[in-house]
Amino acid sequence: MENTQEQIISMPRIGDKAPEFKAITTQGDLNFPADFAGEWVILFSHPADFTPVCTS
Repeated sequence: MENTQEQIISMPRIGDKAPEFKAITTQGDLNFPADFAGEWVILFSHPADFTPVCTS
């Protein structure tokens, strides 16, 4: 019998610690949260071009 672990990945919820990530942005490279140590951060995402599916 093989011992396997299933990893469940879900979207973060309000109050959860934000996941660590690296991104290449139009403003340069981003290494979160290391680039913002000791600061408050608000994360949001919006497409650069017009799209009928936008945040509201």
